[in-house]
Amino acid sequence: MNFLAHLYLSGTDEQIQLGNFIADSVKGKSYLNFPEKVLQGILLHRSIDNFTDNHPIVEITKKRLRGSFHKYAPVISDIYYDHFLAKYWHEFSEINLENYASDFYEVLNKNKDILPERTLQMMPHLIKGNWLVSYRSVEGIHRVLSGMSRRTSFVSNMENAAEELNANYKLYEQEFRLFFPELIAHAKAISLTLENGQK
Repeated sequence: MNFLAHLYLSGTDEQIQLGNFIADSVKGKSYLNFPEKVLQGILLHRSIDNFTDNHPIVEITKKRLRGSFHKYAPVISDIYYDHFLAKYWHEFSEINLENYASDFYEVLNKNKDILPERTLQMMPHLIKGNWLVSYRSVEGIHRVLSGMSRRTSFVSNMENAAEELNANYKLYEQEFRLFFPELIAHAKAISLTLENGQK
């Protein structure tokens, strides 16, 4: 999953949110160097990714994307799902998305001392572009994917992924709605396990 889903699935603990957010920049067992709650967030992130990568509904989404986007299909799938979460945010949270995003940007700013270098480099772009809110529109998704396409080493075709989203919008939305409740249940179960001290 992408940034917004990972944050939402972290619950309300800021340190767990932080760990979940930085997890892709934390390799191997270096997560053990972080405070306990941040560590839990990193492990939660890894479990969410594993569950998502191996889920049959997500595989349907990725299979539809592979013909045009090849190895970037999982990345695009994650961003599509963030789009639907942002669009229907009011169904999942009582906090409006703008306030939720703003609160998390504050969490990042006050925890700069423990952020990995990769996260620190990305932060200004994330906040200036208000990425978490921008996922709500297809235009925002297009900007994000086009930016990613420019930064890839290989031809990714991601700049055309918003067009694909529009072409099969109902199918992708249906897959998100089938999958996301299962992911929420998984994340809650893993969070409880981690809270009880089982790594």
